[in-house]
Amino acid sequence: MRPDSRAAVIWAVLATGAGFAGRAFADDAQEWLERMNTALMTRSYVGDFFHVQDGRVEALRIIHRVERGEVRERLVSLDGSGREFIRTGSELACYLPDKKTVLVEQRPAGDSLFANLPAFDHGAAGSYELQSHERARLMGRDTRVITVTPHDEFRYGYRLWIDESTAMPLKTQLCDEHGNVIEQVVFAHITLPERIPDSDFLPGISTHGFRWLRHEPKPATAAVPNSVSGPVAGPENAGTWEALRLPPGFRMTTRTSQPMPGSAGPVTHLVFSDGIASVSVFVESSAVPEGASGEALSRVGSSSAYSTVVEGHQVTAVGEVPPETVRYIASSVQQQMPAGLAGGPTMAPTPIAPTAPEPTTVALPGAPPYPARAGFAGDPGSLGVPPGQFGPGPLSLNPGR
Repeated sequence: MRPDSRAAVIWAVLATGAGFAGRAFADDAQEWLERMNTALMTRSYVGDFFHVQDGRVEALRIIHRVERGEVRERLVSLDGSGREFIRTGSELACYLPDKKTVLVEQRPAGDSLFANLPAFDHGAAGSYELQSHERARLMGRDTRVITVTPHDEFRYGYRLWIDESTAMPLKTQLCDEHGNVIEQVVFAHITLPERIPDSDFLPGISTHGFRWLRHEPKPATAAVPNSVSGPVAGPENAGTWEALRLPPGFRMTTRTSQPMPGSAGPVTHLVFSDGIASVSVFVESSAVPEGASGEALSRVGSSSAYSTVVEGHQVTAVGEVPPETVRYIASSVQQQMPAGLAGGPTMAPTPIAPTAPEPTTVALPGAPPYPARAGFAGDPGSLGVPPGQFGPGPLSLNPGR
């Protein structure tokens, strides 16, 4: 064999080996993410941690118990506000001692009070790169460092330090497209007790003289998983709200319609996800006053919100994504008439190229009190209460969801 032929064979073997190694690292990273999410859902644990965002540091305690299939959680501020959040199954109670108020709402049973962490599915493979890095020591324990890096500017990335023994995330960072840390959660102490008593899920404050606000949502139309078609109940069933263009990798996962606080009529709720990041879009059925623009873009930490008026209806998009992502999705939402009424079929969403100008951040005046799924659940905005009603506080981490 000629020398140049041998060199070509060697380079081909090395390239093939590198390809196998890259896939092995990705498979290893995905396996650790799956183990982490299983641990968070199935283990009982108690931990004190710090939440760092926008230059603010908050100390919190999470108590999570899984017993006979029932999940109970309690999230407590350790910074003196006395605020705490207690979830039993699908019921979430938010205790606000500074306002002498307790808010109660039904939440999906799978929602956790702990930070939203990436549950990497196969649909996200085209939008992110998974990598497993060298071991690192944290809290005196060996951890696996996993990075989840987005392929474009429409989503955030993650760095995670996962305990090798328990698969619990001891440290997590949410990063922008340049690798800058937007939000960070670091455990100072964590235990996995075999038993957690019921008394640990009682509020640590007296609620004497508190007012109780309970939101009992009326039955909503059924969710439409992995679908972008099908009518949503509304006035005269006039049409279906669709996103006609989406960032690459995003798809509709949920569609419902139900009453919400602060809205005169049913609100259409659409959820778009790329397998990790998600954006909720809310469309009010009642028309806004003529001439009102209502356009505003806001960012609070890792959460972004954009509100605009489309065909006379207020449309608001919120999510733990960059501001331009919520702007694109909200601006693409339109009402599609049924074929028999509009004379044509509903248009399918069209992905858009990842080119977007830098948004101008403004306040979000009069934004509807729609719940948002970003960061920690349980703040007043996440319970369907107008974000400004109770003022800022240690656990008010979202623009409202």
